[in-house]
Amino acid sequence: MTGVPGARARAAARLTDLGYAAGWSAVKALPEPVARAAFDVGGRWAAGRGGRGVRQLRANLRVATGGRLDDDALDELTTRAVRSYARYWQEAFRLPRLGVQRVLAGTEMAGREHLEKARADDRGLIVALPHSGNWDAAGVWLVDWLGGPFTTVAERLRPESLYRRFVAYRETLGMRIVPLTGGPRPGSAVLREWLDGGGTVCLLVDRDLGTGGVPVQFFGRTATMPGGPAVLAEQTGAALHPAVSHFTEHGWRHVVHPEVAVAGPGRLRERVGAAMQGVADAFTRGIAEHPEDWHQLGRVWADVPPDPVVRG
Repeated sequence: MTGVPGARARAAARLTDLGYAAGWSAVKALPEPVARAAFDVGGRWAAGRGGRGVRQLRANLRVATGGRLDDDALDELTTRAVRSYARYWQEAFRLPRLGVQRVLAGTEMAGREHLEKARADDRGLIVALPHSGNWDAAGVWLVDWLGGPFTTVAERLRPESLYRRFVAYRETLGMRIVPLTGGPRPGSAVLREWLDGGGTVCLLVDRDLGTGGVPVQFFGRTATMPGGPAVLAEQTGAALHPAVSHFTEHGWRHVVHPEVAVAGPGRLRERVGAAMQGVADAFTRGIAEHPEDWHQLGRVWADVPPDPVVRG
């Protein structure tokens, strides 16, 4: 009987993967207005259900808005944020069908001069982003602008077949994917080589998934962020730029911030910490302007757990 739980787990994983695949195909087949409406309804339902992720998002948004909102206003903001997250998934499933020209036409890229300067100086480029707006749409724009792929890191999902499905999808958009764990080579070595060759790397860093995070002040509270972007910038001479994305009515806006310096005097650890604080500061400003588009359903601050379940 010892093999039964393992068989059940494999069957459940297979069903999960098949469910995503079926949903993915169905969404791509739907007319865009129907898909948008369906996901919006789903977002409203998820917000009202108040699962753990939604309650963590609500707690995160309380911090991001400085605790200024009363309960009703915070509930309303959380609902808009979950609907925004639903829009992200609806668009993510449909991006290949939307096509590059549609994405380019609907994109506003503020601060692109910072990207152009890095390329003119023949430097690698590291773009550090939070989970805000539609970062996949930003990737489509960036691939077109670069005239080739960039490299990013993907958290390894379970089941493995689902992870491979997401990797294959993002590769069709022009991204090169390095697994966060379990790759044939350390991800940091792959990224370093890519940057040494003048390539571009994009990293989502508003939440630390490892154990070696750098302490930063984020919305006035101590959090940790991965130090990898700053370390890579120091090792390769690449330009490190924070960027924050948000939705517009019919498209996307991405704001690239000025370079965060890493090189200079002092110990590496201190310079990495200062650089990641610069990234956190840029995230704070960008997210505060459009908090409803910040899709962070995970725990960011050790002292900010999910809001309690509301019993009605």
